[in-house]
Order: sequence, then structure tokens, then C-alpha cells
Amino acid sequence: MTAELVIAPLDPTYGEDLLDALDTLLRDAVEAGASVGFLPPLAPEESRAFWQGTLDEVAAGTRLALGAWQDERLVGTVHLALATKPNARHRGEVQKLLVHTTARRQGIAQTLLDAIERAALESGRTLLILDTEQGSAAERLYRRVGYSEAGVIPHFAATTAGPLIATVIFYKDLATAPLPSGSETSE
Repeated sequence: MTAELVIAPLDPTYGEDLLDALDTLLRDAVEAGASVGFLPPLAPEESRAFWQGTLDEVAAGTRLALGAWQDERLVGTVHLALATKPNARHRGEVQKLLVHTTARRQGIAQTLLDAIERAALESGRTLLILDTEQGSAAERLYRRVGYSEAGVIPHFAATTAGPLIATVIFYKDLATAPLPSGSETSE
């Protein structure tokens, strides 16, 4: 039986324990070959610097970040980088949707996406964008949950596997899309 999943905002005040859990999660993803901006081997200090910067942005109000916990263990994250320019405050970029390799195939990624979409709507963000490796499981997930392809950029990212890989740019207009699971309207 799968343990109960708890989705909650990442709290920048949690300190070292949270940084350790985030470091473990990111290094697991990178070692498993996820195209998330880093290449293996990912040094702990590089991972921690990334996470500290992320938590600083959460504290500054320019990023939303959610974690998924099972049995009090962090097993996933997703972020929403909030556009801050006056003409873009309706947008956000979904980033770092990560699920630990030991917790995959349980619907955690989709649950995190639903939660970040609800958080986006609560913060007035109706247009979400993201990019992901072409041909990846993540690409299939985004298509399945209603993201639309805007285009493909060839030779976008390096991997340890060989040639540069393409990325697919997606968007989702939450103003016209069905509400994420668990959302209710005020009608």
C-alpha cells in the first residue's frame, strides 16, 4: 500500500534539513538522467547553492515551490517562477518537476502539477509555460494533462549520453483549461 502523499509549500525557514532533502532529490534526478539543467556528477555544493537560491526566491515572492512528502520523506518538487514584468504578471514558468526514482509511477508528478496549477490560479497566473526533453516521459505527461506544444528547439541541452538533445516548449492557458483536480469554482 502506498503511503499518504502530502503536498505543501517549501518553507525557506526549515533550514538545513530541507536543504539536505532537496539536495538528495535533485542529485537522484540528475544521476537518473533527468534533463533538469545539471549534469552528473552533481556536486553537493552546486546542488545546495541552487536550492538556497530557489528558497531565497520563494522568500522574496518571485517563485512558488511545492514539495511532496511520503512518510515525512521529500519525494518530489515542482516550482513556478513568477514573471515579474508589468505586462507579464499573468504568467509563470513551471520548473523542476522532480520525483525521486523510488517514488515514481504513483501519480506524484501529476499531483504536483495539479497543485502548482491551483497555486498559479490563486496567485493570478493563468498562462503557464515549461520546457522538457523531447521524447521523455515528462513530455508524455505534459501532453496527457493538457499542455499544448508551442514548438521544438533542436540541440537545446547537453547530456552525458552523447549528442545535444531537443526540448519541447509547452503552454497551458488555465483561463480556458479545465480546473486542476481538487479545484472548485465559486459559482
